[in-house]
Amino acid sequence: MLLVFASLGPISMNSPAFAQSKPLKLVALGDSLTAGYNLPASAAFPTVLEKMLRDKGISVEIANAGVSGDTSQGGLERLDWSVPDGTDGVILELGANDALRGVDPALTETSLDAIVTRLKARGIPVLLAGMYAPRSNGPDYVARFDAIYPKLAEKHGLVLYPFFLDGIAGDRVLNQPDMLHPKAEGVRVIAQRILPTVERFLASLRPRS
Repeated sequence: MLLVFASLGPISMNSPAFAQSKPLKLVALGDSLTAGYNLPASAAFPTVLEKMLRDKGISVEIANAGVSGDTSQGGLERLDWSVPDGTDGVILELGANDALRGVDPALTETSLDAIVTRLKARGIPVLLAGMYAPRSNGPDYVARFDAIYPKLAEKHGLVLYPFFLDGIAGDRVLNQPDMLHPKAEGVRVIAQRILPTVERFLASLRPRS
């Protein structure tokens, strides 16, 4: 069920994402995993991802709109000022705090759906970064929560990265002592793993005038 909805074909240097002299402007809308909890700004996910893309010759600017402790509802409430006009695309990473707090998955889905719907209405494409619920929440909760992201990706035709913490979840070397937030090296692993999906997403974007 957890599939990457990324049928955008191979990346071409002639595609709109790479043919423009102006950098693509992205916003990473998320929680502490985006904000860079307990890390210097230079080690936060948006900054690390931007550098990886630029190192590959892809002109992009990624604004860090991560707020530690934010839920999907909180992201919805601050959406309009977090994602300014002129944004070419959004990487949406929210929901981890919902799961940690045991928020009803139906409410999380409603909030994320509203965020995507409002961004689509503004003509701003979304890359959806998924999250898995803690297995301690029980099988029913886990099944309902984990289904949110592929369901929304299918409904809205989004590029989906199924699990934002892929490659670092449960790794004591890559996570801070709380085992919830990545160390700087953990952030680099996250960015490296999501990079191909971001490249496919960027290849579909057209910079705004």
